[in-house]
Amino acid sequence: MFVNYLDKLKRGPQVILPKDAGMIIAFAGINRESVVLNAGAGSGWLDVQIGRIAKKVVSYEVRQEFLDLAQSNIRRVGLENVQIKLRDVIANGFEEKDADVVVLDFANSHLAIANAIGSLKTGGVIVGYLPHAEQMSAFVQELEKNGFADNFCMEANVRQMLVRAAGVRPASMGITHTAYLVFARKGEKQLDKRERKKARHTKINAF
Repeated sequence: MFVNYLDKLKRGPQVILPKDAGMIIAFAGINRESVVLNAGAGSGWLDVQIGRIAKKVVSYEVRQEFLDLAQSNIRRVGLENVQIKLRDVIANGFEEKDADVVVLDFANSHLAIANAIGSLKTGGVIVGYLPHAEQMSAFVQELEKNGFADNFCMEANVRQMLVRAAGVRPASMGITHTAYLVFARKGEKQLDKRERKKARHTKINAF
């Protein structure tokens, strides 16, 4: 592997590996002008990977020991555009507005979706990093309740290949499942329950 800067980072809680971070960056459209909010800093690995590309990253964490570890990792790679805050986004929401992307990576993250709406700009993308299928289902259902559009779910697996004179084949072991990724876009208007019901009824009658 050639991602040498990750070798400098310490691990604490679960980290987001390049295979998933790359998908988040690509499908959420993160670029040098992006402002990204990340809830569930953990060890700070995703903050570092996005921070090397984005204009600004603000990350939220509820546990002081994880915040300290994430800040230490950010200092190890010398990033100055990444900030970490000690705050419960389910209970207290986000402080920032008009973010391009919001990433949610913690248990019961679907409960923070409603708070994320006010922090995303129109057309902004929300991303869920969800280890279990049940979490993915709850996340998608909450997205639909809150009127998000273009829901897209995926999983990224990596299979390393052994290339030798004796033959070429897949390696016996590799990185398979880590998490499901869910992407959705904030529309110009988050539909209320009555409007969504009307929209579904209209769509059904169209067929």
